[in-house]
Formats: sequence, structure tokens, C-alpha cells
Amino acid sequence: MPSRTRSVVPGAALATAVALLSPAGAYAAPAPGPSVPGPSASGPSASGPSASGPSVPGPGGGRWTAAPAPGGAARPSAQDRPYFYLEGAPGAVLKDRLALTNPGGSAVTLRLRGGPTGSGGWISTAGKEVRVPPRTRAAVPFTVTVPADAPPGDHPAALVAEGGGRTATVPVHLRVTGPALAALSVEDVAVERRGSAAVIRYVLVNRGNTTLTPRLAVDADGLFGPALRRAARTLPVTLPPGRRAPLTEPWPDPPVLDSVDVRLTATAAGGARGTAETSCTAVPWGAAALPPAGLLAGAALWRVRRRRRTAKLRQGPPAAEAPQGPSQEPYAASGTASRAGADA
Repeated sequence: MPSRTRSVVPGAALATAVALLSPAGAYAAPAPGPSVPGPSASGPSASGPSASGPSVPGPGGGRWTAAPAPGGAARPSAQDRPYFYLEGAPGAVLKDRLALTNPGGSAVTLRLRGGPTGSGGWISTAGKEVRVPPRTRAAVPFTVTVPADAPPGDHPAALVAEGGGRTATVPVHLRVTGPALAALSVEDVAVERRGSAAVIRYVLVNRGNTTLTPRLAVDADGLFGPALRRAARTLPVTLPPGRRAPLTEPWPDPPVLDSVDVRLTATAAGGARGTAETSCTAVPWGAAALPPAGLLAGAALWRVRRRRRTAKLRQGPPAAEAPQGPSQEPYAASGTASRAGADA
């Protein structure tokens, strides 16, 4: 379970942290040895900030790593803390430490910065560059200054270390305390034909202040009945506040001739819900020269007549005593024809 920090420190603490960087030995501790380097941190979210790829040997043959510093003299590892978690009210100053481990035989100089989103600018490290001696682990203090007007909710950020030909990114999950609002919208829905198949394009937007893991349901209804029913399922995406995510839904067997209304419904924890609709008309290639409205009206009329013939066959021949008045058509058929005319 990630640890939580609620510390509030005066502004003078940052100056004290900077002083700790000179000399390096004031905050650097010998690494347990070059044979077993600590792993880089990695984030839990596919769309959020995550650790970079495999480490690259430094000048001395070792692989430097970056991870949240553990308590005491323990070696940092992804099992200890895979990311930072900090929480505080607007105006608070939160603090933690980044562990940089150099198990190689030569010193490395690493550049530090906050990133990659706007809240990354709230991060200040004790130094912009840190020289880590060989076989040494350096614990670098940093602070997160939450603006006084920061809205409550999740504000993802990261600490970035660069040097020796590689970059490592350690996620910082920052939460500003206050009322939580979960809000989600579905936008820019469109259906794109791809040969005999189709794809539904749309954009999910997190309009609230909490990180969302959305679920999506898809429904499509045409003149001839349901064309697609896809039950709600969890999408492989995480949406931080304010994030827009362009996504697609495959549609391998869309109708060949129909006018279809497509509806997307997105939901997420906290009561977030958003819906959007679009319409599309499917016309066979061989009939492309004909007006689509006429084609659909003719198809709808053919469907009504087919329903009438089927109903008569099921009823059988009329009895001899049955009055020979005008036929009474079912309301559903009449309604279908009327809708087809309106759509045409």
C-alpha cells in the first residue's frame, strides 16, 4: 500500500535541503554493491507517467536507477514504493526524497526536473544537478508546493532524472484535498467505413477532478432493428483530470443497407456518466448512384410488405363466415413505414 505524506514545512527547509548537496557525501550513502542494482520505479497506469525503459550502463559499467527513497537504510525497490504519493491542502508544502543509486565504478552526474504536466512545475528538487559517486546511493530531498488556488482532486506529476545517455521517470501521485467531483463526457463520435467493416471514433474527456477508469457500452439501432449491442466493459485507459483520450471501437459486421443511430455510454466510479450519439447511412457499392433516401425508403417498404405476407401465412386462409372488409394492418407495421418516410 503506498505511503502517504502530509508534511507541511516552512520555506526555509528548501534552503536547508540545498545545503545538504554540498558536499555529496553529506547525503550520499554507500550502495550495498555493484552486482545487484536496484530496479527503476514504474507507474501503475498505462496513460500516466511511468518509468523509462531498461537501464543503460554508465561510464563505469554500472546502471544507475531512480526510485522513491525508502525509510531507514533499506535499499529502494519497486516493491517498497513504485511511485510517490503526496496529499495536502491548497497552499501546503509537501516533502519527500528521491533515491539515485550508482552501483558502477565511475561517478555519474544526473539532471533533475519535475514533469511532465503542469503540476510538475510545483516540484522543486534540492539541486538541478546531482553528482553520484561510484557505488553510492544518494537521497535527494524535494518539495511540492501546492498553489493556494489549486483545485481539489488528483494532479499527476513526475520526477525526471537524466544522465549517462538515459532518462528515468518516477511518477508522483499528488492529491489536493477538498470535495471530489467525478465527471465524464463523450465527444466527437463518428463512424468510419473500412471496406466491409467499420470503426467508431470518439473522445473521452475527464471533466472532474478525480482520476477515472471509464467503462463503455455501445448500442446501434437501424430501420431493421438492433445493429450492435456491446455491454459495458472497462477500457484499458486511465484519465487524469482534464485529460482527453481519442479512442476507437471496432465494428466488424456493420449493416450493408440501413440508416443507423449509434449511441455510446461511458461511466466511471463516483457517478460519472456521459453519452453521445451519431447517425450513419450504409449503402451498397452497387447502388451508390441511387439516392440514399430512396434506397432506404424502398428497403423499409419491402420490410413492411414482408411482415404483412408473413403475418397472413401464419393466420392461414380466412374462414368462410369472415366478413370481406378492408384488411386491418398491425400498428407496428404502420409505425415502421411512417418512420421510414420521416427518415427519408
